[in-house]
Amino acid sequence: MASGKQEDKRSGLVIRNTGSWYQVKSASGDVVDCKVKGNFRLRGIKSTSPIAVGDHVDFIANAEGTGLICEIEQRKNFIVRRSSNLSKQSHILAANLDVCFLLATVNYPVTSTTFIDRFLASAEAYDVPVTILFNKVDLYDEADMNRLDDLVSLYTAIGYPCYKLSATTGEGVERLLTLMHDKISLFSGHSGVGKSTLINLLLPQAEARTAEISEAHKTGMHTTTFSEMFLLPDSSGYIIDTPGIKGFGTFDMKEGEIAHYFREFFELSADCKFNNCTHQHEPGCAVLAALEKGEVARSRYISYLSMLEDEDESKYRGG
Repeated sequence: MASGKQEDKRSGLVIRNTGSWYQVKSASGDVVDCKVKGNFRLRGIKSTSPIAVGDHVDFIANAEGTGLICEIEQRKNFIVRRSSNLSKQSHILAANLDVCFLLATVNYPVTSTTFIDRFLASAEAYDVPVTILFNKVDLYDEADMNRLDDLVSLYTAIGYPCYKLSATTGEGVERLLTLMHDKISLFSGHSGVGKSTLINLLLPQAEARTAEISEAHKTGMHTTTFSEMFLLPDSSGYIIDTPGIKGFGTFDMKEGEIAHYFREFFELSADCKFNNCTHQHEPGCAVLAALEKGEVARSRYISYLSMLEDEDESKYRGG
């Protein structure tokens, strides 16, 4: 006859990841500090961390008030990049997203189009909708604003919504709040683009840390060291803040698939002469023809070529 206490198994939402511990908000609203059950890591998940903020999990609570995560529900999507130190492993930034807001700046610091394009391609691969937020418009001179307008035109034409805002002055933030209503939103981008400042504005209680931009290099200093989910003040949605990232390495993309994640390339490829066209040198390539006519942005094509040649993260650091 079986004896012993039955396991206290619960379900919940992962709201914080510190690397070794996960905070899980249970169905009853309690927040429980959890670790991953030992055998969970044996399932072939090649990630620096098998659990991400936004995951729905089952965990076993113990008498000490902590828990062990034992199951993870199927994800509807996730945003992933190659681990910066372990090239054969992935780093999952967040899971089960309704929208990802990619913060970019045309100056202070510069967000390269290569970085933007890599992020967008990875999001396409894992079915994550992306909206681009161009921050720090209060700092830009005429040349910066012209550059910004060019980028907005480029990415809007491809199909990515773009908005201008200033986390410092609050310009454009009201519109952003309407976009976030009833959604789980991820904020990501280079270090220094103003993520923490924006999140402080949206969620003063989050007390996200901010830092000044290094004038010497005009690059951001890392201020967030882990991913965390915050409930909006009116409980109408969640914000996920992630560590600022200097490079965005794509993970587990086969060479023949990469063009599929560039929306305009994928659409044009139906008219290529060869089904397996790599859009580099083949005769009858619709992408190359569009590039020659100026119908495909050269910056996008350069990003595509750089992804075909991926070897190490030095190829796609911002600048």
